[in-house]
Amino acid sequence: MTKRHGGFRRKTRFKFQKHYKDRGKLSITKFFQEFSEGERVILKAEPSYQKGMYYPRFHGLTGLIKKKKGECYEVVIKDSDKTKILIVHPIHLKKA
Repeated sequence: MTKRHGGFRRKTRFKFQKHYKDRGKLSITKFFQEFSEGERVILKAEPSYQKGMYYPRFHGLTGLIKKKKGECYEVVIKDSDKTKILIVHPIHLKKA
């Protein structure tokens, strides 16, 4: 039996890379942004903040806000023929 190689951020060297002009401290406005139910959002990961990050396969997809869950939001996305619910921190979301 072989072991699984790599972890959550495996093969994301360029996918989660920031532009050199955007590096540095996090934007506090992105951290506390609010969304309402039914609003369309784009999944755009903030690589320097790992809490509430979604699986890298869903990077760049558009989804709908279902409801708020603690600090995070439940986002409904379509993955081929299935609908999936992701729990994502607002720092990783962008209004569409």
